[in-house]
Amino acid sequence: MKKDQSKIIREQVPRSPIREHAAPLYLTSSFIFDSAEQGRAIFAEEESGLVYSRYANPNTTEFINKVCILEEAEAGLAFASGMAAIFAAFAGIVKSGDHIVSSRAIFGSTHQLFTQLFPRWGVTTTYVEAADNDAWEKAITPNTKILFLESPSNPGLELADLEFLGELKKKYPHIIFAIDNCFATPHLQKPLRYGFDLSIHSATKYMDGQGRVMGGVIVGKQVLIDELMFFIRHTGPALSPFNAWTISKSLDTLGLRMDRHCENALALAETLFEHPEVVAVNYPFLPSHPQYELAKKQMKAGGGIVTFEVKGGQERAYRFLDTLQMIRYTSNLGDARSIATHPGSTTHSKLTEEERLALGIQPGSIRLSVGLEDKADIIADIEQALAATK
Repeated sequence: MKKDQSKIIREQVPRSPIREHAAPLYLTSSFIFDSAEQGRAIFAEEESGLVYSRYANPNTTEFINKVCILEEAEAGLAFASGMAAIFAAFAGIVKSGDHIVSSRAIFGSTHQLFTQLFPRWGVTTTYVEAADNDAWEKAITPNTKILFLESPSNPGLELADLEFLGELKKKYPHIIFAIDNCFATPHLQKPLRYGFDLSIHSATKYMDGQGRVMGGVIVGKQVLIDELMFFIRHTGPALSPFNAWTISKSLDTLGLRMDRHCENALALAETLFEHPEVVAVNYPFLPSHPQYELAKKQMKAGGGIVTFEVKGGQERAYRFLDTLQMIRYTSNLGDARSIATHPGSTTHSKLTEEERLALGIQPGSIRLSVGLEDKADIIADIEQALAATK
């Protein structure tokens, strides 16, 4: 049986009569019906066929199929951004009166959905600590519709025990278990193997891998994807064919890139752990990580994100960021180029100080998305910035 790497490289839309080797771009808004009867039959769902690129397009189909191969999923949907995918995963399923259980350590915009937007519609959320196994079941109520988590989390790299949650799913089969698998990617972690229903990604990150285009994707069980299809068909968060084509091409090298990201990230984490100007380092495959054994159990490697706290708090963190020479300061991640971010004033700035501290985001915290440069050059830039800002 072919391995994932072979499968995704060979997954391609059907070849046209002109016999192209690489999949072409299908920059068309709609598709022609061979007859009035065919148009009627397709709209009546008596016959399958393309109608409109807001619903489906050969490029988005190829992209989705590749992610399904990697995640071992039955079906999927593509979106214009990662947050469009996150929003649809909930808004396409919940109704007024429903309840969500979520890990506390989640992306800032997801937190805003749970605390600012969904309450307008009568949907409530209870937060739990991802690592506290007992807390998950205690938070479940008769109206709980979805259980959601990030693992590893952004930016604290906290893990949830996926095997434990898979067993919990068996006790509550009516609850939808969903995970944001963006940081790990399906190359490092496959949540559906544990019984999760949906796996969600910001394809803007590692799936594209070069900071070029935005995209999102949800994959999982066919019955849930069918339910979500109704929502996206009538709300329009569609991924463009060009972005789908771009990300699909990038998926061919996802495994190769992630191996290098992880190798570089581990080397940097080991270096920072010994550095006198660093208060703390967080990386799942660093033995000092409180969930090191769990990380090794459920992840192939530790991922491409390293978080660390510099001495001197926010003022020192700002000077450190301004002193970096090769590494750039931007709020994205998952790029071939190394990226540094100050979560407290950017990605998680809308949280209160108390909420940030509860997630381990200190004033001096730095999130580093470790790129594909030579690891010696990455480490050298970090070390010179730390030395120059003592």
